Amino acid sequence: MSVRMPEPDGAVLERRERIVAALRTIVPGEGVIAAERELRPYESDGLTAYRQLPMVVVLPETTEQVAEILRYCHGEGIKVVPRGAGTSLSGGALPLADGVLLGMAKFSRIREIDFENRVAVVEPGVTNLAVSNAVAGAGFYYAPDPSSQIACTIGGNVAENSGGVHCLKYGMTTNNVLGCEIVLITGEVLRLGGKHLDAAGYDLLGIINGSEGLLGVVTEVTVRILKKPETARAMLIGFPTSEDAGECVSRIIGAGIIPGGMEIMDGPAIAAAEEFVHAGYPLTVDALLIVELDGPAAEVDHLIERVNAIARECRATKPSACASGPAGRRRSAQWAGSRLTTTAWMARSRASGSARC
Repeated sequence: MSVRMPEPDGAVLERRERIVAALRTIVPGEGVIAAERELRPYESDGLTAYRQLPMVVVLPETTEQVAEILRYCHGEGIKVVPRGAGTSLSGGALPLADGVLLGMAKFSRIREIDFENRVAVVEPGVTNLAVSNAVAGAGFYYAPDPSSQIACTIGGNVAENSGGVHCLKYGMTTNNVLGCEIVLITGEVLRLGGKHLDAAGYDLLGIINGSEGLLGVVTEVTVRILKKPETARAMLIGFPTSEDAGECVSRIIGAGIIPGGMEIMDGPAIAAAEEFVHAGYPLTVDALLIVELDGPAAEVDHLIERVNAIARECRATKPSACASGPAGRRRSAQWAGSRLTTTAWMARSRASGSARC
């Protein structure tokens, strides 16, 4: 399927060679891509039904270069589309035939890790999973975990306000970003928030998160990092119908229990995922609810008992919970299989350790 794109501005296209030359003075070397064959990888994001070659791609490395590019394009009346890793399924990074595609992949450094204040300062091209990997040795992690976290970038997460299976308890990107540096289309550089919890005045960070690059280009992000929970256990609960599984979800939340994550799989999804991942899903049920509970071990054991009681009231069959200890691969496989129901991205294990399952 293809979608008809807006008609490009002919006056801008007529100036293409001059525009490319001007951009090369701002970003020298291989930072400007103008050949058609080299532009192909940038013609769409993950939503491949929409395709459009950009007029030119620019890959800056510094905030100053971003500011100069935006200032030039603003003065020349040229549209700009920022792009992260291109994993989005919403068309947020869709290029324009008469526009500059501003790729932020070279902004890939972690600038600071501050364990005392429990924050990390990163560039927008750092991948989501790289943040957790960088702080894992000290027992920390970055909570938002979109299923594409092995490839998606923090800048893209901010643009799309990305979530993940654990956003039920720990929130979306907007709940885990404390500050950012952005460049406006005029080239002005602004700093919003910082390492502190809440900034005074209007919640401008709340506007930036989810804005898809329409308000400015993010060049630095300060994210909250959390201590890994002492224990995390995944429960597999089978049900005769999807309606029963849905009712169980409502009752768990109604009882004041907030799991680290919850997902429902129907019969066909269970069969397909089990054949591919071999996570130990029961194949005799029509719906499967995966519930992850985390926290102190005693609390998790208590919550498992409460969830089991609620599940039995909803006609659950085959409830099971993996034990704490070195069973982390099984828990990761269970979540990996559940993600196959909605995405082609495979397993990701956000946190490891003998206490996680």
